[in-house]
This record gives sequence, C-alpha cells and structure tokens, in this order.
Amino acid sequence: MLYDRHMATLAFNKRVNFDYAISDKYEAGLVLAGQEVKSVKSGHISLKESFVTIKGNELYLTNANIPPYKHAGDIKNYDPTRPRKLLLRKSEIRRLIGKARTEGLTLVPIRVYTKKRLLKLEFGIGKGKKKFDKREDIAKREAERKIKRTLKNY
Repeated sequence: MLYDRHMATLAFNKRVNFDYAISDKYEAGLVLAGQEVKSVKSGHISLKESFVTIKGNELYLTNANIPPYKHAGDIKNYDPTRPRKLLLRKSEIRRLIGKARTEGLTLVPIRVYTKKRLLKLEFGIGKGKKKFDKREDIAKREAERKIKRTLKNY
C-alpha cells in the first residue's frame, strides 16, 4: 500500500481476518466527544473485542476502548467503552440492517483511520469462521512460508 499523507491508520483489528470471512467493506464517520478525538488521534484506541450493533435505525460502535485524553484533566462519569454512533447514509444503513438480520452476518470493525482531518471507521460484513476454516488458513499460510523459504535459498 502506498503512503498517503491524507490517510493514517490509527488502530487495526488484527483478529478480523482470522475470525471472520469479510465480504463487503464500508466506511463510516464516528461521533466522538472533543477529548476522545484527541485521544484517538494520538493513537489511544483499541478495537479488540469491539463490534458494530444496530439500535433502531442507527449503527453504533460498541466496546471500543478509548481512554481519556491524559492532558484533558479529570472527566466525571467517563466510560471508555461506551457505544459511539456511526455516520452512514440511510440507504447504506437499511441495506446493512437487512443483511445482518436476514443472513445472520456480523458487522465487524476493521480499522480506524484519519481521512484528511476526519476520523473514519472501516468495518465489514463478515461471517464467523468455524474451527476447520481457521485450520485451513493456517495450513495455507504455512505452505506459502515454506515455498518462500525454499525459493529464497535458490
């Protein structure tokens, strides 16, 4: 991937491709408080064990950990894992809600990045992998490593 000075990845969910088979990817804006934006832009966000939930006709990023910005002072009743609203077009939201409810697919956050001065969340529609699917992925990865090793020596 080429370096783009207008985009910088701030957080990445490493377990996404291991636990889910991602079919479609979407980009959404995040609704954050002021001090949360500073905290995220300084790299303090964890997408580990986070997921996208549907409440009514809105999508929320749930369980993403954004610790308070250390230079902001004390913030009363601050919950670092509170649900944060995602900004998408109504048509996209309706399509996602339909797929998630009828096909039993999950909405999984992939990464948080900046796009110019805005914070964006990339998430995908994924189907959970079974244990044997994960084993197949590991076997493929090992075979590719072995091939690269042998080619490197010749």
